[in-house]
Amino acid sequence: MKPIVSIIMGSTSDMPVMEKACQFLNDMQIPFEVNALSAHRTPKAVEEFATGASSRGIKVIIAAAGMAAALPGVIAAQTTLPVIGVPIKGMLDGLDAMLSIIQMPPGIPVATVGVNGAMNAAILATEMLALADDTIAQRLADYKAGLGQKIEKANHDLAEIKYSYKTN
Repeated sequence: MKPIVSIIMGSTSDMPVMEKACQFLNDMQIPFEVNALSAHRTPKAVEEFATGASSRGIKVIIAAAGMAAALPGVIAAQTTLPVIGVPIKGMLDGLDAMLSIIQMPPGIPVATVGVNGAMNAAILATEMLALADDTIAQRLADYKAGLGQKIEKANHDLAEIKYSYKTN
């Protein structure tokens, strides 16, 4: 099995956040890899990863970083693959990381999800892959249908809660 999504994080301390992306991709049966690379501490390794990702069969890269959050942009500058940035909450509640990731120069886009939004990054990656894969598209459609069912169940459960002045 060869990975088609690569999850890259600046350090293993980001794994508790990125676990949600790993779990979603696993649930969707999408082969993925997970590695720690640092734009500042291992720049050569980041360059080798980014320039070689496409030839290894990677289709989408999810890159997470906190603080200076250069990793997603550095990767995007060296590949034509779509890169999804996940700002990690650290200092300034993750605002510093988010601004670093979204403020890319023209020609070097990085799709960016919310702070600690690893699950949304995995869903976005899945949506990209679903464009060319009907099996992934069906799994994604089933997942999204389940979201609506969760809300319907929540409303049913809320209807069962009784208060003297509650009208529904």
